[in-house]
Amino acid sequence: MWPRKIIHLDMDCFYAAIEQRDNPALRGKPVGVGGARDRRGVLTTCSYEARPFGVRSAMPTYLALRACPQLIVVPTRFDVYRRESRHIREILAAFTPLIEPLSLDEAYLDISHLDHDPAAVAFEIRDRIFEQTRLTASAGIAPNKLLAKIASDINKPNGQCVVPPARVAAFMQTLPVRKLWGIGGVSAEKLEARGIHTCGQLQRLSRIDLHKIFGRFGLELHDLCRGIDDRPVQPHRLRKSLSTEQTFSQNLTTLPECERRLATLHAELIRDLARARDPRPIRKIFVKVKFANFTRTTVERVAADPALPILNTLLEEGFRRGNGLAVRLLGAGVRFAEESAESGQMSFAL
Repeated sequence: MWPRKIIHLDMDCFYAAIEQRDNPALRGKPVGVGGARDRRGVLTTCSYEARPFGVRSAMPTYLALRACPQLIVVPTRFDVYRRESRHIREILAAFTPLIEPLSLDEAYLDISHLDHDPAAVAFEIRDRIFEQTRLTASAGIAPNKLLAKIASDINKPNGQCVVPPARVAAFMQTLPVRKLWGIGGVSAEKLEARGIHTCGQLQRLSRIDLHKIFGRFGLELHDLCRGIDDRPVQPHRLRKSLSTEQTFSQNLTTLPECERRLATLHAELIRDLARARDPRPIRKIFVKVKFANFTRTTVERVAADPALPILNTLLEEGFRRGNGLAVRLLGAGVRFAEESAESGQMSFAL
């Protein structure tokens, strides 16, 4: 008996797959989407053919090219990606109104109201997406969001995995702790130092033990390692913030240089705010600075308007924190009031 039927749908290398679909010359070849090879860009994503070389998303382009000299780097085409994403959203809406987009290429669906086998529904959704877009998707099917997201990664690409309620306990016993939400490299190392590698081993620790190790998150971890997750699918998930940033082809070495670049970013931010038409008031504004040694800092202030003079004041503080280091990246943004508890970044509707 399924208490809830949740699908996590994840498009396979979405941006790269679109580029390979639209340009047959790229098919079967390692492709990176993002920063050009003659700039200090960062890859947004890469094709499966590039991954055996160690190429991955969010990797500096020059490092990706060093790992895979034959990598074909193509620029992003977000207008195309958004168009395809909207098309996919229309397909999903034919099955359920309960869709929670996480980004352009993934979303949760609640299909609890359907009497059909959830695995069959997921297969039909994936088949319809491929039929209409020639793009593949993978899916995880489970009684909650935590398990569905983990499951969607198991049979990638172009596959799906089902974790029915009766199998949750067994599934969690052997699941690596690194697969859990909130467990990064540092947290995993803390656990592994105690001989804990799987969720089954983690279940031996009490709530008190976990609280001692992880603080408040330890209480949540007590449920997560057992596959317990009561979060509902939220169709109208709100973003917390909106921002724009730029990585520079040459480092900026002076504050006046940074101020000139920040003025351009400010203009882009104002334009994006106008397009977003978000009715919520702005609660804070911030400036992000990444230095030549890849350290970063963010300076923010309570403010209702992202006025350039205030942003320049934040920039001055951030620049000073670098102790003379050149600047590799600048960003500017706003945080909205009445933030959603779950959304931590700008999310585009599928």
